[in-house]
Amino acid sequence: MTAKMNEVIIYVISDAAGDTGELVVRAAVAQFHPLHAEIRRAPFVTDIPTIERFVRLAKEADAIVLYTLVIPHLREGLRKLAERYGVVSIDLLGPLIENLERQTGRQSRHEPGLNHVLDEDYFRKVDAVEFAVRYDDAKDPSGVLKADIVLVGVSRTSKTPLSMYLAHQKYKVANIPLVPEIKPPQELFLVPHRKIIGLTIGVPYLNIIRKERLKALGLPNSASYAAEDRIERELLYAESIMNQLGCVVIDVSHRAVEETASLIMEHIRAF
Repeated sequence: MTAKMNEVIIYVISDAAGDTGELVVRAAVAQFHPLHAEIRRAPFVTDIPTIERFVRLAKEADAIVLYTLVIPHLREGLRKLAERYGVVSIDLLGPLIENLERQTGRQSRHEPGLNHVLDEDYFRKVDAVEFAVRYDDAKDPSGVLKADIVLVGVSRTSKTPLSMYLAHQKYKVANIPLVPEIKPPQELFLVPHRKIIGLTIGVPYLNIIRKERLKALGLPNSASYAAEDRIERELLYAESIMNQLGCVVIDVSHRAVEETASLIMEHIRAF
C-alpha cells in the first residue's frame, strides 16, 4: 500500500468502460472514511501487452488492481501477470460468470459492455420524455419533423398522456392540437403520413370530458368549450385536416391510454 495509510491507489482495468469497477471501489472505500482512494481507470483494454503495462504501473505505485474483464483469455492473462509481479488483484466478474455458467448450464456471451446496452436504453427513454415535453401541444412546430410519431386531434383526446406513455416506450412524440381558428403548422404537411396518428372521439364522450375539465378549473360547464355544437364543429374540422394528411385515425372513445398506445405502436411497427 502507499506510505500514507489514509490513501490508496486502485487501478480499475476493464475491457469496457470500467464504470462497474469504479462504482464497486467507491462503495467499498466509503466504508473506510476518511480513507481516500485514487482510482486510475484503464478502460477498453483488448490485449495482454496493455494489461501488462498497467499491472507494472500498479506494481510501481504499490496499488491494488480490480478488474472487470469478461473475455476469458484477458481475465486469465491478468491473473497470471498480477501473480508474476506480486500485485494484489481482485477479479470482480470472473467468479460470478463462472458460477452462473455452472448453475445455468449456459455459456457466457463474453461480450464487453453489455450492461451499457441497458444504459443506452435508459437514456433513449429519457431523451424521448424530454422530447415529448419540449414538443407538446405545438410549443415548437419544428418538432414534428424530428419525431417518430406525430399525434393530431382536438383538445382532450389524450394527446399529451399518449405522448408521455409512448416516450416511455422510447418513441419521440410531438403532438399538434387541431383548432378551427388556428391553421396547422406548415411543417405538419411535410411529415410522412405513416408517422402521423389522428385521434378522434365521440361527441357525447368528449362533452363529458370537457365539462369535467371546466369543473376542475372552476369554470361553468356551460362554456362554449364543452358545448356539443362546438365539439361537432371541431371534430369535423379535425377530420378534414386528417383527410388532407392521409393519416390513420384512431377513435379514443372509451379506450384507455395503454390500449390506444398499443394500437399506435402496432401501426408504426408495420412500416
